[in-house]
Amino acid sequence: MTFAAQKPIKNRALDSLYPYKKAALYSAILPGGGQIYNSIHSSKRKNAFWKVPLIYAGLGASSFLLIQNQQTVNSIKTEYAARQLGPAQNPLWFDYDNFALISLYDQYARFRDLSILGVGAVYLFQILDAAVEAHFLNFNVSKDLSLQLLPYASPQNLGCTAKITIKSMNKR
Repeated sequence: MTFAAQKPIKNRALDSLYPYKKAALYSAILPGGGQIYNSIHSSKRKNAFWKVPLIYAGLGASSFLLIQNQQTVNSIKTEYAARQLGPAQNPLWFDYDNFALISLYDQYARFRDLSILGVGAVYLFQILDAAVEAHFLNFNVSKDLSLQLLPYASPQNLGCTAKITIKSMNKR
């Protein structure tokens, strides 16, 4: 098998034209900021604004679950502490014995921990999305892409080459 490569031509104007680090930084500072930055600074893609409500819906839903689970954990903890001093006080937990309360506490503490992971995952995903989208803004997806398979024979070995032709970014 034979491989051949050419040195890639680096276009400094395109690299400095759209830095992906800036989009990631804006998303880290304000969730959805990198997506808005990508939409504003892109001549090809003006449609990344739809991602912002999805980001805030994901952050809102996971934050809501985090708050609800934390309140339930606190309520169960308070009820268990109150039962150590006397009979059950909260009618919400009246039907549960102490062992069931401990089991519920563990379950809701786990749900709370998963909600924390959910908030972090949505936050990191939107930063990653902004950075990847910024990388792809100058990606050439024109009709001038082609792939040719060229079989060849040489005395030492037989093989096949794959030649990919990509339109130069400088010939616009």
